[in-house]
Amino acid sequence: MKITRALTVVALVVSITSCTKSVSDSPTTDATLQLDATPKEVTLLAYDAFTPVDGIFDTFTKATGATVKVVTGGDTGTLVSKAILTAGNPEADVLWGLDNTFLSRAQKADLLTSYEPVDYGDICVNYDRAWFTKKNIAVPASFEDLALPAYKNLLAVQDAVASSTGLGFVLGTIAHFGTDKWQEYWKSLMANGTHVSADWTTAYTIDFSGSSGKGKYPLVVSYGSSPPAEVVYSESPISEPPTGVIESTCFRQTEYVGSLRGAKNPKLAALLISYLLDTSFQESMPLSLFVFPVNKKAVLPEIFRSFAVTPTTPLEVEPAEIEKNRETWLDQWRDIAIG
Repeated sequence: MKITRALTVVALVVSITSCTKSVSDSPTTDATLQLDATPKEVTLLAYDAFTPVDGIFDTFTKATGATVKVVTGGDTGTLVSKAILTAGNPEADVLWGLDNTFLSRAQKADLLTSYEPVDYGDICVNYDRAWFTKKNIAVPASFEDLALPAYKNLLAVQDAVASSTGLGFVLGTIAHFGTDKWQEYWKSLMANGTHVSADWTTAYTIDFSGSSGKGKYPLVVSYGSSPPAEVVYSESPISEPPTGVIESTCFRQTEYVGSLRGAKNPKLAALLISYLLDTSFQESMPLSLFVFPVNKKAVLPEIFRSFAVTPTTPLEVEPAEIEKNRETWLDQWRDIAIG
């Protein structure tokens, strides 16, 4: 099943017309989707960190008469694994948050009828600015630095089996060191006291010293867009984020949205996907989900432009290569990091 992009974005009016191009064995050719007059509900399945702006779906509901029910199912790895178990008879209509680290796995399981890129960002090591200033220690500048004695017991990463953030960081090390050398690097990381957290939420909000958790680790795997989030959610107004990003560690992550195969409301699912790709929702994402929109008409807010990091040459691994080697790489990582 190939990846497609929406040809056009639907204009949501009382008489709804869908212009979204989907990928399926039998593509729908009808341009107009007739909805029943009775209220309906369309269910969106997403990862736990899906935090859209309050009321963002009101326009969709007003136009279609259908409410959007959001159901969360853990971090991305857990979310996709659960969705695959119910493939063809899903608990929801639309899946949000499948990313390029799990894309081929979902395609192999025929999980979705369409795969639309919906946002992108970068998985990078973040650091606590105040901690390094207070200790008078230079901020590490590379993967190699993280394994040096000067940074012993300072880094928190995520479980790569359950967390797409953790897997993205592992893939970044594979892209950087190569398929035959990354294992030795991880052995040196673990010998240097790297801590494995259960998921992104635990790592960033509890174990990391630079955010709300005030943990003991001043280095954490997070995102290039985490610094503007610190400014937005600061308890008191601040003009600069308390965290920074080590750009050389950034791995590009693209997220997808699509209709789950066997969805009970496929027409509403198509309309919701179009809505998620439209300008209004895309412009809401940078300061709610802290990701970059794929819609080129979407305007980024100033705070996001000022503090989010977008490396010019992010690390990447082809989805087909990930699919071919994922289980082997995860087994190798598990043996090294978990034991």
